[in-house]
Amino acid sequence: MQTTRLKTVRNDMKSLVREAQDLFREATSVTGDKADELRALGLNLLDAAVSKAQEVQAAALETGKEVAETADEYVKENPWQAVGIAAGVGLLVGILIARK
Repeated sequence: MQTTRLKTVRNDMKSLVREAQDLFREATSVTGDKADELRALGLNLLDAAVSKAQEVQAAALETGKEVAETADEYVKENPWQAVGIAAGVGLLVGILIARK
């Protein structure tokens, strides 16, 4: 569920930034009130993109906390399996490092 939300927010943010870039490009070719209007609209879009970026950050932190809690629960429920998995991963990493 969180990954879908992250992807949606990330896509929204990319779209907002693209729109702001297009507006700023257009604003460079016009002058006067129209340029001011386009720049203001572009700044609003960039503000919205910053807001979306903050949402992505918050969602990523929430997802990270959920993963950490799940791992913590697993280790508490299966301490010896966790030790075995950690030892196996350590052994594989050691073998890979020794091969180089």
